[in-house]
Amino acid sequence: MKITGIETVVVNAVHRNWIFVKVLTDQPGLWGWGEATLEWKTRAVKGTIDDLLPFLIGEDPMRIEHLVNTMTRFSFWPLGSIGLTAVSGIEQALWDIKGKALGVPVWQLLGGRVRDSVRVYTHLRRGDSSARVPNTDISRFCDAVQETVEMGYNAIKLGFVPYTGYDAPLPAVRHVEKLAAAVRERVGDGVEIMTDFHGRPDSLDAAIAYIKAIEPIKPLFCEEVIQPGDSAGMADIARRVDCPLATGERLFTPREFLEVAQTRAVAYIQPDLAHCMGFTGGRKIAAIAEAAHMGVCPHNPMGPVAGAVALQFDAATTNFVIQEEAVGIVPWFEEICSSYPLNLVNGAWPIPEAPGLGIEIDEKAAARYPFAQEVIPATESVLADGRIANW
Repeated sequence: MKITGIETVVVNAVHRNWIFVKVLTDQPGLWGWGEATLEWKTRAVKGTIDDLLPFLIGEDPMRIEHLVNTMTRFSFWPLGSIGLTAVSGIEQALWDIKGKALGVPVWQLLGGRVRDSVRVYTHLRRGDSSARVPNTDISRFCDAVQETVEMGYNAIKLGFVPYTGYDAPLPAVRHVEKLAAAVRERVGDGVEIMTDFHGRPDSLDAAIAYIKAIEPIKPLFCEEVIQPGDSAGMADIARRVDCPLATGERLFTPREFLEVAQTRAVAYIQPDLAHCMGFTGGRKIAAIAEAAHMGVCPHNPMGPVAGAVALQFDAATTNFVIQEEAVGIVPWFEEICSSYPLNLVNGAWPIPEAPGLGIEIDEKAAARYPFAQEVIPATESVLADGRIANW
């Protein structure tokens, strides 16, 4: 079997464009799907996929680890977020091909499933990009949280922390404290709550001030409480708070996660299989985390193929804890699929049995939502004095 080409299908999803990667083979009707979505870098990722194509034409798609080495080592320059996202989308499609060729789901190729379902969490109103609710209005925010839980979820991730800098103004901290307490009171103890700091605090003390405001509601974790890449700083915070921490969506290689594990910086790591070299990188990262007693909570606010990839990975990963999803981000999330495995049952996804990833993109349906310039909410992250903050 040989790789004969790679195509990309871009579907607009308002705040991002999904980049679906289709790897073609010389076997009639046999191809694989992956997803290489990277917010606001669509053109760059597509161009990188084109640049990687010469390394792959004529190669055997079943030699997945070899082809990942081919793409990363022949590239010479470190690929970074854009390059590794392109590699990840291609790598996922190779697993889809292999599973289809052998007639088994990808989780079977990863050593078999270790669980019967995959627990998921969602965002406010399932991530609906047209139904955002400001966290400044506590009553409306709690109503939206309750509405989300009533959709069938028992876990939700929320944004409590405002754009900030090196300090944490007391009024802002008090508001976060009241907001978190109101959410917990509304949903009770039976719903897991997570909160994403988005790396907004510029100082450890600012991060700690907000974490301590949230601690009383016992969140599953506080995510990215400072910018990624400073494991020592994260570990320092972890020793000074009474709350599990998580990070990893903006880390890409096993070496980066090794530093997190060695410093015991967090309780949970959050690799994104669309950026960390897919299953190939994700499995190595999960093994590093397991050796450090860390759970894996994969990041994924993206499209349906990314969700299908995460589902296969989670089914076969021992230290998996909970999976992020945003299947309500746009109304056409499921519409563009002719085969779709992401079905919510009691707050979890059942394990699919179809060969490969168990998902197919309907390219005619996808064509109804072509590339468009994204709406970029990050441009709102400006402090009162005009300084640009971390989104």
